[in-house]
Amino acid sequence: MEEEKVILVNEQDEQIGLKPKMEAHEKALLHRAFSVFVFNHKNELMLQQRALDKYHSPGLWTNTCCSHQREGESNIEAGKRRLQEEMGFVTELEESISFIYKASFDNGLTEHEYDHILLGKYQGEPSINPDEVANWKWMPLEDVKAHIAKKPELYTAWFKVIFKKFYEHINVTTNESNSK
Repeated sequence: MEEEKVILVNEQDEQIGLKPKMEAHEKALLHRAFSVFVFNHKNELMLQQRALDKYHSPGLWTNTCCSHQREGESNIEAGKRRLQEEMGFVTELEESISFIYKASFDNGLTEHEYDHILLGKYQGEPSINPDEVANWKWMPLEDVKAHIAKKPELYTAWFKVIFKKFYEHINVTTNESNSK
């Protein structure tokens, strides 16, 4: 099976090429990605614990799901595809904010991503894919914020970046959605 490719982008999120996923992470090449945040009617965030055999950040808690867009796939299409693959459900998603971040891992790989944040609502229980996800839970945003401050080593690098930089935006956006 051919290795999955990521979309290389410039700082304006314009596609400049394709590279095998592992090579992009080994060389810290800027590539397109997305992070999905799903909330329930109580404004709790669905977190996932990454599977214990993932090639980086195994067993760490993170947002509902995240991955890379495929060539020709919109951010929303990619988010829905990966939500189904990892968490076993699909819901409507909307684009929120985007940003560039870079995080190095102990295994020599680096995430250098132009990350698109996607927000969704869901009320049920996921049917997690054990190859991708070890566990999941709903958590109020204030509790997530406090727990990251207390135990940052339990969370993925990208989730901590997103949460710190965009907590207010995510919180305001989800509260506005709940009041509609």
